[in-house]
Amino acid sequence: MLYDEIENPGELTPEEVHAQYIAELAETVESVGVNDVVAATGLDRFAVESVVDGEKPELTLDDAAAILSTGDAPPKDTILLEVRDHLLMGMTTGLLDVDTLASSIDSDLGARAIQQKIEGRSPMTLEEYALVHHFIATRNDR
Repeated sequence: MLYDEIENPGELTPEEVHAQYIAELAETVESVGVNDVVAATGLDRFAVESVVDGEKPELTLDDAAAILSTGDAPPKDTILLEVRDHLLMGMTTGLLDVDTLASSIDSDLGARAIQQKIEGRSPMTLEEYALVHHFIATRNDR
C-alpha cells in the first residue's frame, strides 16, 4: 500500500518508485474498473484512465489513497494515516529532520512545506511522496 509494496525502495531511483506507485494504482483500477473508481473517488476520468495507460498524471497522495481504497485496501483515511506514520517512523529511524530532507531531495520544497505535507496539512503529490519515501529509505539502508 504505497510504502510496503515496493521492495528495497532505496535501491531504486525516485522516478522508479513513482512508477511503481502508478503500477499499483493501475492494478486497482483494472480490477475495480474505471467507471467504478471515478464514481467512488470523484476523480477526473482522464486521470484515472491515464493511470491504467501507465502515464503519470498529477495525482496527490489523497487521490492515490482514494483509488486504492476502491479495491481490497483499507479506507482512504487509514491508508493516509499509515503512509504518514511510515514516513515519520522512517525519519526517526534515519535520524532525519525536515531541514535535512529539504536540502537532500531534488525539489524546490522547503522544510516547512515538507513538514506540512508529511503531517497532511498541505497536499502532497505522488511524485513528492516518491522523492521523500525514496530518500528516507536510502538513508535507512546505510
